[in-house]
Amino acid sequence: MLAYAAGAIPISYLGDFFLIYFISDLHLTPKDTALTQQFRVFIDQLTSADSLYILGDLFEYWLGDDTAKYLGQQSIETDLRQLTDRGVEVFFLRGNRDFLVGLDFCARTGCCLLPEQHILTNTTTPILLLHGDSLCTEDTEHQAFRLLVRNDTWQSDFLARSIVERDTMARAVRYRSESGKRIKPADIMDVNPETVFEKMRGAKVRLMIHGHTHRPAIHRLEDERTGPMVRIVLGDWGPTPSFAKLDGSSLELWCGDDADRITLS
Repeated sequence: MLAYAAGAIPISYLGDFFLIYFISDLHLTPKDTALTQQFRVFIDQLTSADSLYILGDLFEYWLGDDTAKYLGQQSIETDLRQLTDRGVEVFFLRGNRDFLVGLDFCARTGCCLLPEQHILTNTTTPILLLHGDSLCTEDTEHQAFRLLVRNDTWQSDFLARSIVERDTMARAVRYRSESGKRIKPADIMDVNPETVFEKMRGAKVRLMIHGHTHRPAIHRLEDERTGPMVRIVLGDWGPTPSFAKLDGSSLELWCGDDADRITLS
């Protein structure tokens, strides 16, 4: 299913028939049982002919693969295991809240871990998948934090600490993040248009799907260098589910009962 080329963005190759769903930014937590139930209802409808791509921030936060019980997320792991056992392929691309999801989580759930950028291809339209926070380059504070926590040395040091200490550190960071959001201009926390074009040009694609900003929409763009492009932004799941569905000839973006569609060519 996965083919990796040295120095290139990994690519998924699809067969002639497929039905693929994309979700992100659920921010699941044991305290929000209604949201957890929405997720369960959604995945219960998937069949063995379907694939699911989770583009980050499935969890409100993740402190390492040894903390599922501590965080109260073992039931979600069980849900994912049952889903993959039914034959549904599930792919996990980490976000800014669950960047510490690793191979032990995947072994327990049956998910396939993807890198920060991933290209999905069929016979017509390649799609660049990413969480989306790397596109928000005007938020320099977040980019500095992102660079820090994605560093292997930082992660090794963090994961060597006790779970309680990790939790204390994460809660402090989340408090500062939420406080910062209230004072930052809204446009700083959105994507930078030129960064979007640069990512798409570099990947040689004209279609991108990401989450992170919680601003669901289909953006029809015009790049002066390469022509028409489309950027699809997944929404969060409050108060209603948001997902994209690819059926081979069209791609739909759903937010509750509202939908927009593009035809692939």
